[in-house]
Amino acid sequence: MTLKDKIINASLRLFSTNGFMNTAISDVMAAAGVSKGGLYNHFKSKDQLFGAALSEARHIWREKNLDGLDELDDPVAKVIRLFENYQHRYLIATDLPGGCIFVNLAVELNDQRPDLAAHVNEGFVGLKAMVKRFLDAAQKEGGIKASVETQSVTDMIVSGLLGACVMYTSDKSAENLNATIGALVNYINGLRV
Repeated sequence: MTLKDKIINASLRLFSTNGFMNTAISDVMAAAGVSKGGLYNHFKSKDQLFGAALSEARHIWREKNLDGLDELDDPVAKVIRLFENYQHRYLIATDLPGGCIFVNLAVELNDQRPDLAAHVNEGFVGLKAMVKRFLDAAQKEGGIKASVETQSVTDMIVSGLLGACVMYTSDKSAENLNATIGALVNYINGLRV
C-alpha cells in the first residue's frame, strides 16, 4: 500500500466514525503514521483529501454493492440483490466502522459544508437513477405491474434502505436490519405481475 493509499484509508475510517468536520489533519497524520510533509506532499488541503476519500468510498461501494448484478437478467432481482448486497456486503461486512459513510457525511455536511454535501448527494442521485432504471426495465418487460409508479416506488424503497442504514448505524442490530431489508424485499417482490 502506498503512502497516499494509507492516508486515504485512514481518513475514510476517521470520516466514517468522527465525521469530516471533527477530523483534524493531525488525526489523519497520526492514524496513517505520516508526517505533515508526507500528508501535504499528496494532499494540499483537507478538502482535496476529502475528494480522494470520497472517490475511494465510491469505489468500495460499487465493489461491494454491485457484485453479481450483471449475472442477473431479471431487473427486479437486480434491485433485490443490490439491497441484499448493501446489507451483507457493505453495511455488515465493511471496514468502515461508522456505517455508510455517505449517509453520515450527508447528514453532517448539509448545513455546514453544502459544497461538499453536494458531492456526497451525487451518489444518492445515482443510486435512485439505477434503481429506477431497473424498475422501468422490469415494467417494460412486463415483470412488474403496469400501474406501478416507478419514480414514487424508487423514492420510497431507497429512503427505506437509507433509513435501515441509519438505524443499523445507531443500534448495530443485525436482527433489525434483516427485518427492515426483508420487508423492503417483500414489498419489491409484491410489485411483480
